Amino acid sequence: MSQSLLVVHVHVHVKPEHVEAFREATLANARASVKEPGIARFDVIQDTEDPTRFVLCEVYRTAQAPAAHKETAHYLTWRDTVAPMMAEPRTSRKYVNRFPDDGGW
Repeated sequence: MSQSLLVVHVHVHVKPEHVEAFREATLANARASVKEPGIARFDVIQDTEDPTRFVLCEVYRTAQAPAAHKETAHYLTWRDTVAPMMAEPRTSRKYVNRFPDDGGW
């Protein structure tokens, strides 16, 4: 089986006073995102040593899926809601899946 999934790690640093609101908004976005046909996974993880730091691990089935995701109402709501909560601009890195094979996701 091929390894064609696009994995994006989005790193977010949140202002301390907004951690809970950010987490709530992000979980709402994640719950809606996993219902999109182009998304295989959408994980939200929080740093154990610095709770103001999060990583979103987004796994897309196709190269077009990230753009489709960014057009959804839930993403646009999330983007606009959390923008003022960030301590610095979010960053991302893109990866290709190598293991498990795509069927394992």
